[in-house]
Amino acid sequence: MSDSIERIAVLGAGTMGRGIAQLCAERGLSVGLYDVSPEVLQSAQSAVRAQLERAVQKGKSSAEQRDAALARINATTELPSACRDAQLFIEAVPERMELKIALLDAVKAGAPPAALFASNTSSLSITELGRGIREPARTVGLHFFNPPPVMPLLEIVRGLGTSPEAIERCLAFARQIGKEPIVVNDVPGFASSRLGVALGAEAIRMLEAKVASVADIDRAMELGYRHPMGPLKLTDLVGLDVRLAILEHLQREIGEQFRPPPLLRQMVRAGRLGKKTGLGFYRWTDDGPVAVE
Repeated sequence: MSDSIERIAVLGAGTMGRGIAQLCAERGLSVGLYDVSPEVLQSAQSAVRAQLERAVQKGKSSAEQRDAALARINATTELPSACRDAQLFIEAVPERMELKIALLDAVKAGAPPAALFASNTSSLSITELGRGIREPARTVGLHFFNPPPVMPLLEIVRGLGTSPEAIERCLAFARQIGKEPIVVNDVPGFASSRLGVALGAEAIRMLEAKVASVADIDRAMELGYRHPMGPLKLTDLVGLDVRLAILEHLQREIGEQFRPPPLLRQMVRAGRLGKKTGLGFYRWTDDGPVAVE
């Protein structure tokens, strides 16, 4: 098998999975997009089509390129169909290790001998995942950022048993899809999540202490430190439930500095999860996000 990646399987069609599928299809790869839910798959297909159509309307793409990208995505609830001949499997399911292990283990038997098994996890152990599916050398972290077609970074995570060849193939894959890769070792939170959630959690604590408003806390980082997006708006975009899960994991693995703020727990319990529910620290409207003060 050639070292180049021509066909991938994306397992999970939520926000990240559909974005990864779109990105790879736009870059000329054949993509099998799998989800257990027909409704989620339908939503994913609609969202990808809308994003590609928006690019055509803005003159950033052509109708022919849009149609070609859509034709490269096979969205299906049939796992063997999504995985057929895939050289790279990327799971993008919820942050539960047992779920990730079960899914990648299920596809392993039919995978080509040189296929790679990747996780889009933002914090869970790649070493544990590789051990769980009994393929440590071929297991790697590919941590994309939201939205995957736009954000330039791809964090490649090396587990304790990940082979140098797997890392080199992932670096080549990153360049193939137009990403800027960094390679980090398998430590809790890797590099990006550990820094990102620390900033986001402190911003929430500042809001709890009434240091400043939602909008002004975000503006402090956007204008004072040239961040493209403030930490509270970014938390909305990532999902408050996702941020909570990462903080809980890092608290267990590293220490009390990652204890989730009470306000974050309260908002998750209330179902205010950010953009995906329409309400978090911002109210997400058709005209854009409006800070909730």
